[in-house]
Amino acid sequence: MNRATQWIHAWLLLLPAAALLALFTHYPAVANLWHSFFSTPKGARPAVFVGLDNYRNLVDDPIFWQAFANNLWYALGTIPTSIAIAIAMAVWVNDRLPGRGFLRLAYFTPTVLPMIAVANIWLFFFTPEYGLLEQVTGALGFASHNWLGSKETALPALMVVTIWKEAGFFMIFYLAALQSMSPHLAEAAAIEGASRWYFFRRVTLPLLMPTTLFVLVNAVINAFRLVDHVFVMTRGGPDSATTLLLYYVYEIGFRFWDSAYAAALTMVLLALLAVVALAQFFFLDRKVHYQ
Repeated sequence: MNRATQWIHAWLLLLPAAALLALFTHYPAVANLWHSFFSTPKGARPAVFVGLDNYRNLVDDPIFWQAFANNLWYALGTIPTSIAIAIAMAVWVNDRLPGRGFLRLAYFTPTVLPMIAVANIWLFFFTPEYGLLEQVTGALGFASHNWLGSKETALPALMVVTIWKEAGFFMIFYLAALQSMSPHLAEAAAIEGASRWYFFRRVTLPLLMPTTLFVLVNAVINAFRLVDHVFVMTRGGPDSATTLLLYYVYEIGFRFWDSAYAAALTMVLLALLAVVALAQFFFLDRKVHYQ
């Protein structure tokens, strides 16, 4: 088989996946960019070309900047915490301890629950006066507090829900990475007298960097595409304190029916995610060890 025939076979094998990717990913992105330069059609009034007007309105939109700041704080609060907890859980359940199968199942269970179900469960926990969290804090002598109705605690409450759901999912990747490592590394370190913390810091953690890079990219994407929890628990309130970027896109597009402005918001969000993903790959590539 010559080289040309191999290339033809390779492209034929890639064609179904490439077609689906182009149809459901690339074409919607290009179409969304095109629509962001037009006005929203309403009734008998068709869409007209407005150039960068939608983007100018975005710059002057205070709710957009509030949602942008909320999303940054949300990402900074959930991503490092989820990854750190996932690593700790993976290291723990990777050891030979009684009931580790049950622990793995318990840690992974939140991941398989639907997002709406998770939001409703935690909505009961945060309910003022009779929620589970209120019962615990009341028993400890603390005053009742509306966790989702206060601007100071509403966003942190959403962060707690996300960390609870995502840490177990990330743990699976770290556990798989730990189990693929050679046990001879730990044996050699023990012979040399290295402590477990030193071995983890100088050997285990560097070898986990490929997994960390993969998890980090997924965690960033998840942090900027949250809608379900916000919709069920706070609907962006109070006073836009929990309005995140994608939820704001949803509100503009499906509540106020301004599809053109929603398209401009979507393009800004896609550009932001692309920049963050590229920065992660370029800056973390030097710290990634694949062998």
